Amino acid sequence: MDKIKDVWKCNIPDGEIGEARIESFNVDDHGARMSSIRGSWIVPGEYKRLYVGGQLMMSDTPSEKRDHRWFIDKARGDVLINGLGLGCCVREALSKDCVNSVTVIEKSRDVIELVGRYFPEVEIIHSCAFDYKPSFVYETVWHDIWPDICTDNLTEMHRLHRKYGRKSVWQGSWSRERLEYMRKRERSYC
Repeated sequence: MDKIKDVWKCNIPDGEIGEARIESFNVDDHGARMSSIRGSWIVPGEYKRLYVGGQLMMSDTPSEKRDHRWFIDKARGDVLINGLGLGCCVREALSKDCVNSVTVIEKSRDVIELVGRYFPEVEIIHSCAFDYKPSFVYETVWHDIWPDICTDNLTEMHRLHRKYGRKSVWQGSWSRERLEYMRKRERSYC
């Protein structure tokens, strides 16, 4: 397994604190074939997923990694990530020599207690992405606070991009370009 795969894979043990729960799950050959029909292309194997308040927030599957590749490629300097999740993006950023520091804004105290303790080198701030006020300009900012991909998220993405526009050299949001494309297609059908 190459370094990227090792870094992306969640190595946090299964557990639960309050409303946050990490659990392992297996994808067999049939599940992998079904995921490819839906466009996810998950290979058989064991993965982790994070639930918060009973809602699936993320997993460490290859499709999630592909969704975050843009951020991983852009990450450098002082990095701010809105949303801790399983810490996959944090691990990827920390593995890059061109990254000086990583700061995470996470609104769930339970996620911070469950996942954050595995990242002692990261400053994790208990706050909401919309409320946090950065004190300096970050080289890279990544917004990953949504449990699923839907065009309803675009309003919040636009709001975050305006808010962090002067506090970042580069910023992105999980699947924003795909959602912008979907929104244009929706409007063309009306």
